[in-house]
Amino acid sequence: MTGAGKVSEDGQQPQRCSFCQRGSADVQRLITGPQGVCICNHCVELCRHMLDEDDSEATEVQEESLPGPMHPPKEIMAQLDEYVVGQSHAKRVLSVAVYNHYKRIQAGADPDGVELEKSNILMVGPTGSGKTLLAQTLARMLEVPFCIVDATALTEAGYVGEDVENILLRLFQAADGKIGRAERGIIYVDEIDKVARKSGENPSITRDVSGEGVQQALLKIIEGTTASVPPQGGRKHPHQEFIQLDTGNILFICAGLFSGLADVVANRLGRRGRVGFATGKGVSAQQPHALDEASLLRQLSPEDLVAYGMIPEFAGRLPVLVDVEPLDEEALVRILVEPKNALTQQYRHLLQLDGVELEFEEAALRAAASMAMAQGTGARGLRAIIERSLLDVMYEIPGNRGIRRVVLTDRAVRGDGRPLLYGDDGNAQELLPDGRLTPAA
Repeated sequence: MTGAGKVSEDGQQPQRCSFCQRGSADVQRLITGPQGVCICNHCVELCRHMLDEDDSEATEVQEESLPGPMHPPKEIMAQLDEYVVGQSHAKRVLSVAVYNHYKRIQAGADPDGVELEKSNILMVGPTGSGKTLLAQTLARMLEVPFCIVDATALTEAGYVGEDVENILLRLFQAADGKIGRAERGIIYVDEIDKVARKSGENPSITRDVSGEGVQQALLKIIEGTTASVPPQGGRKHPHQEFIQLDTGNILFICAGLFSGLADVVANRLGRRGRVGFATGKGVSAQQPHALDEASLLRQLSPEDLVAYGMIPEFAGRLPVLVDVEPLDEEALVRILVEPKNALTQQYRHLLQLDGVELEFEEAALRAAASMAMAQGTGARGLRAIIERSLLDVMYEIPGNRGIRRVVLTDRAVRGDGRPLLYGDDGNAQELLPDGRLTPAA
């Protein structure tokens, strides 16, 4: 072979690789193609490595897009029972809907041409009744990406606010940037009732930026499309690259309070008398109107949603309707102690890390439940009540090694007393605002 860059004895310029410009003397082999194009063994090896990487990435994406192991409805229900108190009917409906959704993905296209539509879900129920917890528990059990968005923050394209494509970006981020995982995740859209059309069944004459327009924008991704998602979020602009995300297998769970929806159902059924989710003072099992409301919402239909202000196409894309019942005081007490990650267990563990045992009096649990009912916050308000009751204790205990046990009383929860603290001598003490301990009254 001739040396690189030198003229050979016959006067011809030595051949070089057309890609890396190595001469024939610098490589083991130089393959010549048409019109004098050459490639060396180094570049061939590099191309082979690049193709292997592409094959590996394609296999990884394919594996990510495959659904995980199937969970039958009874198994899903059992998992929900571990974390969510009550709501038996809602859990049963959700278990079947989620099972059918992922069974549909696993089955793929039917050779006979039967197309299985998505089982997107609409949950209706008061604040603090467990709607979000139900969705979160499902996603955790199924090990799929999950994100929560607030419908009131969304606007249709061209207006100030958040584009619906940014919902998909959140799911993509929750999937650690893996498109295959994102495409079988769950998106929870909260407060969907807030984007009901202002005039109910009659289309609005004026532009409804956060109402009908948002429903139309959501409809496109809920029914299944290949969406172009800006990787950095925000508004789209012409010269940026987009992530292509197929929403055909993403499960959408929409939820809202839908105040007054029971009235709509009652009107359709020809029943008189105003009903609705109680607010402010909460709902107790003894209130007849609450029970009547639950029975009405059990008969909810898409036409009721249209009468309420949802556009027909949007209502039609949420075929699974779930009514989540208001929680009474007894249910709130159970929520404090029964779930696998109950609040009482969480706070016990927090204090155990400081070497202190925490006890909750039964009266304290009922006081917390009663306060949450009075505030109209349901289960959502329980954490704030317990946190406030134990704040001073959690502030002082890390620096005080003499405390061995803390008892939360009903007086401490209501604010007219303080938790009882016990040291090695077994005598009850109370923590003063300035951090000093005084014998309990």
